[in-house]
Amino acid sequence: MKKLLLLVAAAFSLGTATAQTTATVLSCCARPATTSATEAFAMLATDKDFSGGHDAPLPYSYEGEGQMITFKTTDGQTGHGFEIKSAKPSNKYLFVIHEWWGLNDYIKKEAATYAQELPGVNVIALDLYDGQVATTPEEAGKLMQGVKTERAQAIIKGAQLYAGPKAQFASVGWCFGGGWSLQSALLGGKQTVGCVMYYGMPEKDVAKLKTLNSDVLGLFAEQDKWINPEVVKQFEKDMATAGKKVTVKEYPADHAFANPSNPKYNKELAADAHQRALAYLKARLKA
Repeated sequence: MKKLLLLVAAAFSLGTATAQTTATVLSCCARPATTSATEAFAMLATDKDFSGGHDAPLPYSYEGEGQMITFKTTDGQTGHGFEIKSAKPSNKYLFVIHEWWGLNDYIKKEAATYAQELPGVNVIALDLYDGQVATTPEEAGKLMQGVKTERAQAIIKGAQLYAGPKAQFASVGWCFGGGWSLQSALLGGKQTVGCVMYYGMPEKDVAKLKTLNSDVLGLFAEQDKWINPEVVKQFEKDMATAGKKVTVKEYPADHAFANPSNPKYNKELAADAHQRALAYLKARLKA
């Protein structure tokens, strides 16, 4: 009888320990170490403060130059983008990557602005949402969370193949697109000549950062709760460890300060950030 009681006690103890271990694993690994930088940013869609800080964009219709294009992606599917070709044949390309709203008319306008300011450069605003555009924070959160890393990479690689083996790539993006601008630079390999990221999630894998072929211009906000000064400092440290250069400018503003449709928009700071981005891109693309 005594042996039986000891066996029951041991079994109970083992079961309890197993349950505690399982709970610990689930707790600490809710965001596994293998989660990519872009996936980690997408998780912010569940943060009410994050989604609540993005008012729905005001109605706007872009009617300027440019056209929608399609291209083959490396996963055997089709990708989409909005292209404004250089007036003269050119192998220089700027990839513009949208915020969490998707490739809407505001992003087309941004692409057109860069096309005017960077003569001799082809500008393509990439669509990482495969044709879907959000008009509410709820829709944007679902779309951002629904992006699969492999699919987004296939779209970017497809656009790079569309540009051709002799092309030079630079990229710019905001928020969701800020993180993907850095990923685009990584995917571009030796053809990458520049990268601008506005308050996007930095890559944390130093081994990946070592493969960058260009420096990076990071435009961040000191009051950003998510891509905060601590995250930015770590990015600077990681880039230094990787032997790569990053120029960081932190503004006394909040996340999405450069987005005209956001309540935290700061016209003066947004203009300064744009001029910095433009000067950087002109130098890297020799435009």
